[in-house]
Amino acid sequence: MNDFIFQNTTKIYFGKDQLGHLGEEVGACGTRVLLVYGGGSIKANGIYDDVMAELEHVGAEVFELSGVEPNPRHTTVNKGADICKREGIDMILAVGGGSTIDCAKAIAAATFYDGDSWDLVIGKAAVTNALPIVTVLTLAATGSEMDPVGVISNIETNEKYGIGHSLLQPKVSFLNPEYTFTVNAYQTASGSVDIMAHVFDMMYFTMKPKFDMIHRMATEVLSTVIQYAPLALKEPANYEARANLMWASSWALNGFLGRSGDFPTCHKIEHELSAYYDITHGHGLAIIIPHWLTYILTDETAPQIKKMGVDLFNTDESLNDIDGAKVAIAALSTFFFDTLGLDSKLSDLGISDKDFKAMARNAAKGGTLKGFIELTPEDIEKILIASL
Repeated sequence: MNDFIFQNTTKIYFGKDQLGHLGEEVGACGTRVLLVYGGGSIKANGIYDDVMAELEHVGAEVFELSGVEPNPRHTTVNKGADICKREGIDMILAVGGGSTIDCAKAIAAATFYDGDSWDLVIGKAAVTNALPIVTVLTLAATGSEMDPVGVISNIETNEKYGIGHSLLQPKVSFLNPEYTFTVNAYQTASGSVDIMAHVFDMMYFTMKPKFDMIHRMATEVLSTVIQYAPLALKEPANYEARANLMWASSWALNGFLGRSGDFPTCHKIEHELSAYYDITHGHGLAIIIPHWLTYILTDETAPQIKKMGVDLFNTDESLNDIDGAKVAIAALSTFFFDTLGLDSKLSDLGISDKDFKAMARNAAKGGTLKGFIELTPEDIEKILIASL
């Protein structure tokens, strides 16, 4: 067990009737609010009206930034920061999924920077201050509602990187599972994979020492997704299914399960795919993960991969480690592609291998990609090719 520091300062209002506290929480941050949201689904499903009613109760002056992309652009961040500077915004209210919340985080930091927000994402400039952020979550996937990191894309340069700082931790997040009832099957499935990938990538598959209690809890988060994602697909308005997925999303990445200290391998590889092709992050992860596990399968990694199958899918514990690991990978693939119904190949998403060499080099940042097994750019390219 390694030494660690744990602190999470996001206040959570979870449940059906909690939005009534939105006004008081926003009012504690200020009266001039930038409302950030995506393509307008919150207006169709009534969430926008619910939020605006609460803001009106406290006399908030609301400015809006709509149209945040599924892979939020740095240019959209710049637009939001310009509004904040011009209008003297006090706080940001993000209503949506992880992309909207990620965009809001970058806006919160870019408001206090005079240059292009991309400088903050790539580390050319440091985050020195940020507006307070409140979120209303509408999609269970990224865990951004309860962590200090956002991921931003530069479509002009085919780059996608994270921006992280303790100042970007949301102050308050509202989690109403009913707000996810209208999420379609594809996004529900992709979001469920994203939750699982956070646990796999951040701490489950690692060579570093594990705290057994935390590993057991990580297994429970994964098992929760495996149990409730199919139910949410079958019954989109099943409150218990949506509630369990929503809470699993937050706990997969809020720091409690820890970090391995390694780069999040599959996320780094998939970020290249969505940077070049603008695909849904969770779907890209679903395709990459089984091929990554197969590629790194050795006598050293096999026991842990086999354990994943035994713990999550009740695979045969009596098998030797290599065979048990192969069965575990097959069970995970079956869950992603048969149970959740996601396409299993990158070519299904219109992706070719023409940029794989550049993607692999970028993912490793010119060196190697550390993780469960250290990967060279050549290794990463082979995983991408196998995923076609």
